[in-house]
Amino acid sequence: MNLSACDAQAGKRAVVLLSGGIDSTTAAAVIKAKGYQLHALTFRYGQRHAREVESAKRIATALGAVQHLILDLDLRQIGGSALTADIPVPKSRGLDEIGSGIPVTYVPARNTIFLSYALAWAEVIGSEDIVLGVNAIDYSGYPDCRPEYIAAFERMANLATQAGVEGGSKLTIHTPLIHLTKAEIVRRGAALGVDFALTWSCYDPTPDGRPCRACDSCILREKGFVEAGIPDPGPTVS
Repeated sequence: MNLSACDAQAGKRAVVLLSGGIDSTTAAAVIKAKGYQLHALTFRYGQRHAREVESAKRIATALGAVQHLILDLDLRQIGGSALTADIPVPKSRGLDEIGSGIPVTYVPARNTIFLSYALAWAEVIGSEDIVLGVNAIDYSGYPDCRPEYIAAFERMANLATQAGVEGGSKLTIHTPLIHLTKAEIVRRGAALGVDFALTWSCYDPTPDGRPCRACDSCILREKGFVEAGIPDPGPTVS
């Protein structure tokens, strides 16, 4: 984006879904570099651990978010995922196995739920932009990370909001990483000065609060850094 285009975005508000991981952090850095004000949105949704929420807090501060809203949901009442029910998290799977099918760590309708909250907040603060760090390459087969899903939700959002109906504005869902590999995401984040030591990827931390190094997310993180040729600083363990 050229300077004049960046100037055009200066002061615009973007609602950024911030999980505390590499992807959402890099997506936030990308949109910040385009001149948007960051309004970060994080969820405690009954996931296996709260460590990623702590990471999201640190990242929001580091990126200079104007606001950081943390909402509490209890998706454990619904269950159906290794992240929200007493279902074992798969460990030490090969990359071919990780890339095959929808894994048990998929949380039913999670991105639809999160995007709906982001849409509501965007309406309230007068934002036309929602940012999501999904990517459809080098990922674990989640159906709500596909480009066609994002496009469908964006169409729905513009039918369901006051601003969309009255024609005053059009909501855009930004997915700047959707066609990037994990290695490309790491390189992009590094170029933007992302402090990866603040990020958290593990689905199932050890009892002393360290990454397990064996779940799909840990394996994909390691793969991304190795292929990017950048040392992983690892998450800061407090």
